[in-house]
Amino acid sequence: MPRAKAAQEPSYREAYATLSRIVGELESGETDLDRVLPLLEEACTAYEVCQGRIAAVAQAVSSAEWLEDSADEADAEEE
Repeated sequence: MPRAKAAQEPSYREAYATLSRIVGELESGETDLDRVLPLLEEACTAYEVCQGRIAAVAQAVSSAEWLEDSADEADAEEE
C-alpha cells in the first residue's frame, strides 16, 4: 500500500497565526483543562516552525554577498 504524503509544513504566517490563536484562547481563561495540553503541543510545533524560518532567514542574510558589498561601499564612502 502506498505511503500517504507527509503534510506540508505550514508557512511562517500560518504558524504565527496558530500561536496567536492559541495565546488568545489560553488568555481568555475559558479553556477547558483537558484542552490545555493539546494546545501547548500545537503551540510548540508552531513555535518550532517560526524559529526554523527565522533561523533560515538569519543564515541567508548573514551569508549574503550583497550585504558584504553594501558594507564595503559604505566604508569607502566614509573615507
